[in-house]
Amino acid sequence: MDGDLRDPLVEGDGREEDIDEITTWGQFVKESATENKKLWLLAGPAIFTTVAQYSLGAITQVFAGHLTTLELDAVSVENMVIAGLAFGIMLGMGSALETLCGQAFGAKQYHMLGVYMQRSWVILGLTCLVVLPIYVFATPILRIFGQNEEIAVLAGKFSLYMIPQLFAYGLNFPLQKFLQSQSKVMAMAWISGIALLFHIFLSWLLIVQLQLGLPGAAISLNVSWWIIVLGQFAYVVMGYCPGAWTGFTWRAFHDLGAFARLSIASAIMMWYSHFLSRAISLSL
Repeated sequence: MDGDLRDPLVEGDGREEDIDEITTWGQFVKESATENKKLWLLAGPAIFTTVAQYSLGAITQVFAGHLTTLELDAVSVENMVIAGLAFGIMLGMGSALETLCGQAFGAKQYHMLGVYMQRSWVILGLTCLVVLPIYVFATPILRIFGQNEEIAVLAGKFSLYMIPQLFAYGLNFPLQKFLQSQSKVMAMAWISGIALLFHIFLSWLLIVQLQLGLPGAAISLNVSWWIIVLGQFAYVVMGYCPGAWTGFTWRAFHDLGAFARLSIASAIMMWYSHFLSRAISLSL
């Protein structure tokens, strides 16, 4: 083990100058307003980013309403069950970076942010390969759980179309945590917002105007997710994260076991809160 995950990152007390003692109601209101402003400058764009990315699948289902009822059901099942499972796993495993990148940034060990992100890419890339059979064998899996035969077959077909989205998940969530730890939330919001607008246009063009059906829906959703990934990566490599991104490194392949354990633990927590709620809502 190279010690990256065992050694404390923060040296010294790491304290910032605290606010003055609050003795009056007016001072309390003033300090509360100041802290709320700081909070929403970070939380607002982060919330928008999450909503925008989550809305990509919802928009696809809306436009799938222009297709047959069977095709709409197939899109809904794939989006909520197959992609929902993958989304929860990848988001959970990528969330392991929140602690590590936050510590590294606070300790001014900026170069480690890029190392941790690449290490997460390796772990999530391998996880994508593990999850891939669920996409490939979606039809028999859905049959096992009692899904209608026609829906299971069509949802399985749509799942094959959506394999590129799975690998986009694997790259996106580490990028998100990498940028969030540096408070680059506005960049994420802009990229996600542009991708969402493009997705609406592309879905309308391919599904409504060109009437490409399920292939059109898959193209639109896959392209939109990869726009988010490539846009965020371009932002990183263009130098907007000085010191944090120093290029690709072989250190990303060090200490993968400990990093994987941390990622899996994070994924288990996210899986319970994300995937199970979606599966229950679908069954109801």
